[in-house]
Amino acid sequence: MSNEDQEPASRRLLRAVLGREPLVVRHDRPGDTGYRSYEVHQRQRVGESTEKIKATDLVSADFVRDPWPALTTLREDYPCYRTWLTNDYWISRYDDVTSIFVDDANFETRPKSWFYGRVDLGRNLMEELPALETRARVWDESIDAVTDSLLDGLGGDDDPDLATGFAARLPLELLVRVVGVPEAERGWFVDRWWRMQLGVGWEPKARDAGIRAMTELETRCGEWLAARNGDETNADLIGTLANGSFEGGPATGGDLLATLLEMDHQTLHGGLANLLALLFTHTDQLRAVRSEERLVKIAWLEALRHSPPVLTAKRFARHEVERFGRLLPEGALLQVTAAANRDPRVFDHPERFDVFRKDLCHREPRGQFRADGLASGIAFGLGKPSRHPAVPEDRPRSIHALTRDMAVTATTRLLERFPATRLRDGFEPELKSLRLGEMRTAWQLPVVLGG
Repeated sequence: MSNEDQEPASRRLLRAVLGREPLVVRHDRPGDTGYRSYEVHQRQRVGESTEKIKATDLVSADFVRDPWPALTTLREDYPCYRTWLTNDYWISRYDDVTSIFVDDANFETRPKSWFYGRVDLGRNLMEELPALETRARVWDESIDAVTDSLLDGLGGDDDPDLATGFAARLPLELLVRVVGVPEAERGWFVDRWWRMQLGVGWEPKARDAGIRAMTELETRCGEWLAARNGDETNADLIGTLANGSFEGGPATGGDLLATLLEMDHQTLHGGLANLLALLFTHTDQLRAVRSEERLVKIAWLEALRHSPPVLTAKRFARHEVERFGRLLPEGALLQVTAAANRDPRVFDHPERFDVFRKDLCHREPRGQFRADGLASGIAFGLGKPSRHPAVPEDRPRSIHALTRDMAVTATTRLLERFPATRLRDGFEPELKSLRLGEMRTAWQLPVVLGG
């Protein structure tokens, strides 16, 4: 038995309080099998009083069509709701969600490769400064030309649709440019990349298709890196990774694939479509945005708060931890939800889309989700605020800020090019998910373009 095991717990506590060592709370006893928290977890009553909602409501067709009634019930009546059907916890109040989302000491976000069973895939290098700088530079250099090209296509279309012809295509056009995919392979790449993203979810056929796409992409990623080795231009992500210096050694094809897998597409695609749907169904606010360009940025932030395209994010307990009056066992899955974005404890009239809102932070709060005394909407697809500080001035913008700038630029150029655009007569936009757990957005926005 070690000296630590022989030392009285009271003395260990005193030494920890005096700052001489971190306090480690030990639950094991001689003969213990190490499953204490699991046993306590299982003793919690299955028949908890949840008459206002059932676990099946969270996997129903009604929830896929409109999740907000169920999310509102969770937030107001069951802010830490354990679903025995899927064995997870749903967290729905703003302060609770944000506290879990930034608490890396107790909770972790597992990479998409984990859900594929490919934890050995490689390193996600997108948060490294060289990769961030490349992404910011390429997107900044490309956004005007990409947007104008898409608007040209809409202008020549007999049946223009802002969802399919603009919002869905913009992030993909930017993606192939920042990655540096050879032009002849862009269609092939987008197909595999999209199937890889869809396969992260629960649907078996989509998962199998995603695994096949990953296999094909991994081989090609290695070939791309090898071909660009020694190319000092570093004009795109492939060049940056092929010639960059990273902790752990040179980038591999698996590293490039892991980086591509973690890249978000849902926020720019779904968020832009939702912003346009909200503006074109709130004509008074659309008029204000058209007349005052600065309101486009505020409208984007408000759209992400009001109708975020990603409704949940998964966090896992690193170890046994007590929160919200419950003992959460090691490995417990917590579903943090977008119900937080409509929490009346934080936002006035949260169900209302309002670009004139005074209780929403208009800049990214780095490190937490509040700044200037105001809360910001949570966009789960973008992850936590950047770990890199905002200074010095030449520091690349965070993915939050970069995505915002792309959406604002694209929306501004659309409204300038076609200022009298309106929805097609009789069409009412519907925000929905195509499948449980996937992006919730406007999949159709047929319009009449007006110059």
